[in-house]
Amino acid sequence: MSNTFDEISQQLKRRHRKSSRLKWISMGALGLAGLFLVLFFADMLNKGLPAFQQAYVKTELNYTEEATTDARKAIAEELVPLVSRTELRTIPLEMRNDESMIGTSEERWLLVNSEADQYLKGHRHRLNEEEQAAIDERVESGQVSLRFNTTFFGTGDSKIAESAGILSAVVGTVMTMIVTLAISFPIGVMTAIYLEEFAPDNRFTQAIEININNLAAIPSILFGLLGLAIFINFFGVPRSSPLVGGMTLALMTLPVIIISTRTALRSVPDSIRHAGFGVGCSRWQVVRDHVLPLAMPGIMTGSIIGLAQAMGETAPLIIVGMVAFIPDVSATFTEAATVMPAQIFTWSGEPEQAFVEKTAGGILVLLTILISLNAFAVVLRKKFERRW
Repeated sequence: MSNTFDEISQQLKRRHRKSSRLKWISMGALGLAGLFLVLFFADMLNKGLPAFQQAYVKTELNYTEEATTDARKAIAEELVPLVSRTELRTIPLEMRNDESMIGTSEERWLLVNSEADQYLKGHRHRLNEEEQAAIDERVESGQVSLRFNTTFFGTGDSKIAESAGILSAVVGTVMTMIVTLAISFPIGVMTAIYLEEFAPDNRFTQAIEININNLAAIPSILFGLLGLAIFINFFGVPRSSPLVGGMTLALMTLPVIIISTRTALRSVPDSIRHAGFGVGCSRWQVVRDHVLPLAMPGIMTGSIIGLAQAMGETAPLIIVGMVAFIPDVSATFTEAATVMPAQIFTWSGEPEQAFVEKTAGGILVLLTILISLNAFAVVLRKKFERRW
């Protein structure tokens, strides 16, 4: 039975209303996601930016004989509770290493402890009224200063909050990514080339392709368990080292690189291959000299995104022990090291207020690196991609 014109008009109106509702729901969901993203970044900036500043107090140091064993003898009595323990340890060492300092005095900017630093930044602290008065007095006389926190970027981890830095974690991350790239990129690209250009289409290769796609979707912590079982327990690779961390992340990154490389190879038109065969090139020559160079922008883009994903991973590296306390920069790939996500995870469990801002500051540094890598991948793709 055919519908009348009025019935058809009513149906069209209902469809348009549903389409309009779906449009507004989608826009609302997008706006809500954007709002959460703005709130997230605003919260991270509010908590993390203070980590890039550190308080110092200017005072006169008297290098007496007693100060070689007790640095508090060299500092004004009212400032002793406010000066960082790092300074109290450093001053006697300097005097013992340079005996000419004994009997002299100088004005010097000293690192204050985390409680005084938090007080100056207007955060929660545990200073008593006398300590607050001592700080306020020196603020008025210009003897207290908030400066760029070079300690945060120039030192490794520390149990003393004001002395904790991210340098050892950054170096550990770079070393781990070098190992990851050195293993996953050549193996992933060669595997993709074989599967896409040379492998016959049979059940065996189809099973391999299915397993590669499945590996790209499994939880990352399983790769950590695999790295623990194979690399550490079976092969005896040093625990907590960039070598074992990089090898573990390489397992996780391989499926991403293989899939992105195969996609890039498929994007090259078959006419390029046919032209190469037409002038007498072998299959390997066609792939090496024509297909691979044209697919390289897509391969690089996928590899960079895969490495950026690996750089943000924490779970597999916790399993292989890369959450160790590392105060010094690792010199080799087999020494104990940590990475930025693990360092941030460690700081987030510390009870002191100063570690809260260091956690947020570390997140900002990591986000900056990850966003930069993803932006570089997008620029690389836009600049070198070929449209056919």
